[in-house]
Amino acid sequence: MEVINAIGRRKSAVARVYMSEGTGKITINKKDITEYFPSAIVQYVVKQPLLALDAVEKYDIKANLDGGGFTGQSQALRLAIARALVKVNAEDKKTLKDHGFMTRDSRAVERKKPGQPKARRRFQFSKR
Repeated sequence: MEVINAIGRRKSAVARVYMSEGTGKITINKKDITEYFPSAIVQYVVKQPLLALDAVEKYDIKANLDGGGFTGQSQALRLAIARALVKVNAEDKKTLKDHGFMTRDSRAVERKKPGQPKARRRFQFSKR
């Protein structure tokens, strides 16, 4: 199997994934996953597509993450891994789609409007 690449996005985070056959090692920005994401919950989010297909020990994953915070980055990485797994085996798409890993979450921060302190918040109204 050659190296398969895929891309995932969430909020302002972008994840580029390079997947090859291996022992289950996940490297993010040249660091191990446990070093890059110390939280076990965030590590679980990243591994969800692999756990759904029982493929945790099958592939080595190298990822480049850019932009956003740890939540956006982890969810972008999850989408990229799911897309790469579908490129390997197209029959896995239904399983991943049923778990909700193939959908790009398009929610992002709403822009700030002029004459307001935030996107929706208005300055306090004063009658007098």
